[in-house]
Amino acid sequence: MSGQSTYVPKTSFGRWFDSRLPLMRFAHDTMLTFPTPRNLNFWYAFGAVLTVMLGIQIVTGIVLAMHYIPSGDGAFDSVENIMRDVNYGWLLRYMHSNGASMFFVAVYVHMFRGLYYGSYKAPREVLWILGVLIYLLMMATAFLGYTLPWGQMSFWGATVITNFFTAFDQIHKGLGTGIASWLWGGFGVSDATLNRFYSLHYLLPFIIAGVVGLHVWALHVPGNNNPLGIDVKGPQDTLPFHPYYTMKDAFYVALFLILYVGLVFYAPNLLGNPDNYIPANPIVTPTDIVPEWYLLPFYAMLRSIPQKLVGVIVLFGAILILAFIPWLDTSKVRSCRFRPMMKVFFWLFVVDCLVLGYCGAQSVDAAWNLGGISIGLVWVARIGTLYYFGFFFPLMPLLGLIETPKPLPASIATAVLAPAE
Repeated sequence: MSGQSTYVPKTSFGRWFDSRLPLMRFAHDTMLTFPTPRNLNFWYAFGAVLTVMLGIQIVTGIVLAMHYIPSGDGAFDSVENIMRDVNYGWLLRYMHSNGASMFFVAVYVHMFRGLYYGSYKAPREVLWILGVLIYLLMMATAFLGYTLPWGQMSFWGATVITNFFTAFDQIHKGLGTGIASWLWGGFGVSDATLNRFYSLHYLLPFIIAGVVGLHVWALHVPGNNNPLGIDVKGPQDTLPFHPYYTMKDAFYVALFLILYVGLVFYAPNLLGNPDNYIPANPIVTPTDIVPEWYLLPFYAMLRSIPQKLVGVIVLFGAILILAFIPWLDTSKVRSCRFRPMMKVFFWLFVVDCLVLGYCGAQSVDAAWNLGGISIGLVWVARIGTLYYFGFFFPLMPLLGLIETPKPLPASIATAVLAPAE
């Protein structure tokens, strides 16, 4: 743990218990006295937001699971039963479905903040890798959950995504088909598929919670990074986590929950697809099969590649490359505040991700008409895909070698307490 423990049991039972299972000491050192950089800003509150949202997703998911029937004949009707007949079932379902979207909003802010401030650099490499693992588990959980209502988009989304694995037949005959058949539990998407997707969707949030515990543990070994990206020099650079950051985080969590509740009560279907209110029909294919918004950038990458196997490799590579960022960035300076060139390329990267998301939401033959010239969005997505990978390699390694950073402050306290100019 970062810093020495200051916990002192006040009763004989407390001393006895602490010598055998120091649970109260762990909670005290983690949530009360943990020395935290004194300059953390708004963007650092999203860790607390994510913790709250994970709790909401697990609680609402457990209650919804009590009424859900994982079968082709009963899944859609059970969801309608939840919406219409279960007491406050509509509220639980809207909290769960919109909670997934808000969860991803928070995690994307959390990830971009980590990229901007260099929170992946030594000694926090394992912390970053665990975060990437959580993100990967979140994506899998969200996809599995999207299939459970067993509407048209659920069924065909499951069909399209699982069929991606058949591309591996080009590597070894039967490899991809074998993986797809294992996922389906048969020769196509069926009751067996729905059953195993339901089981995995129920299981993965608890695995996510376990990895989150490791993530927090890995955070508390070196301590928090900060917007300046410089190490803590002494007690003058830190504040105890409570009450300073507990109150600050609670305030921003409350603001975030107001947005979340507003979405649940006033626009619960804003981010959903209307086709999912039509029962699954394996004979009728929807005009456009589109995943949830938080997967659209990767869907755009996949769709922009004409060769199926290469597209699948690009899709998985776009996620896995995130785990190697600590070694791709060769700069000794963490924060983009002091890296003028990196700051420009970072914001171009953010715009690139938004453009890819937009391209993924449009039809395959969609185009932009600029001054009478038609530019297919598939080409825009291809350029966006090139920049996505180009940002991590070769830009990150190259910028670390050629960029001249701005001078760093002597310490956090110096920067925080400096007189205004």
